[in-house]
Amino acid sequence: MRARTTVAAAISTVLAISLTACGEDSDTGSGGEAASVGIAMPTKTSQRWINDGQNMVDELKGFGYTTTLKYADNDPKNQVAQIQAMIDSGVDALVIASVNGKVFADVLEKAESANIPVIAYDRLILGTPNVDYYATFDNVKVGTLQADFITESLGLVNGSGKGPFTVELFAGSPDDNNTRYFYEASMEVLEPYIQNGDLIVRSGETELDEITTLRWDGPTAEKRMNKLLDSEYTDQDVDAILSPYDGMSIGIIKALKEHGYGAPGKPLPIITGQDAEVPSIKSIMEGDQSQTVYKDTRELALVTAYMVNSMVHNKKPALNDTRTYDNGKKVVPAYLLEPVSVDKANYEQVLVDSGYLKKSDLK
Repeated sequence: MRARTTVAAAISTVLAISLTACGEDSDTGSGGEAASVGIAMPTKTSQRWINDGQNMVDELKGFGYTTTLKYADNDPKNQVAQIQAMIDSGVDALVIASVNGKVFADVLEKAESANIPVIAYDRLILGTPNVDYYATFDNVKVGTLQADFITESLGLVNGSGKGPFTVELFAGSPDDNNTRYFYEASMEVLEPYIQNGDLIVRSGETELDEITTLRWDGPTAEKRMNKLLDSEYTDQDVDAILSPYDGMSIGIIKALKEHGYGAPGKPLPIITGQDAEVPSIKSIMEGDQSQTVYKDTRELALVTAYMVNSMVHNKKPALNDTRTYDNGKKVVPAYLLEPVSVDKANYEQVLVDSGYLKKSDLK
């Protein structure tokens, strides 16, 4: 539980700083009424984002704020229109988890003109100076945890593995800035083993633009996995799959099982993931998916709510990173939370004992 304790300590620091910063100001908008916050989330196709939206509403309600929560159905134009409507309605702050981080320059210029502060939630908003802060997890560490799990599970780190091993690489959506951070961090770990021949990517597809998966879509990942198996693995098994997200991992596993993996004598490869979604935790329990990266979105909502509260009161929120996240127009000050690697050995301790999931969720 050390990682959970570390996160809790960090959150306590945020709360203490934010409470001190806000003093005795009332949580009201410019007209004296309760301040309102617009929350823009990308999609309901992932339970993770449904939880994020509700967590944000609950945390902000605790401050006495009213909220408008919208989901964009993974449509960037729809999300821009939703944000414009929030600006027109006179919200006091915006929290945006973007579908496509590159499409907000015009609408956020209007937010700036209306003196509405903006927080990028988990996904960095790009190409505009009109984003004030960024609340997220350590995206570099996410990629490192996934790649480390592969190299450690294959025995490459301690030299016990008898390679070479085959591996195929998947990346997230090309319009999500997190994709680049996950990929670059993973490749920093994997590249030396690829270069020395301990890991072989039979497809040869190692560049980011070759392996992205639009909208992090599971069926798209399944389709590519089927193609790879049919073209590159008719005479040899694949030993590991770098998958950056649980929904993609489920699609990849489906393709592998259609090709006979998971049957006696043909084990599934090592398969990573991210977000600790219930279907993938069940898959880990069953021995199919190997690992996921847990990001406690309850803590992310809490940090973001305190960030909003500070901004509404014209105070500077607590931050722990002011150098990493350059959006092309500015370095966006950020607060980063710690991700945690989860597998069959620790899922119950990390996820159930912490209350993130219930045992009944996993039946």
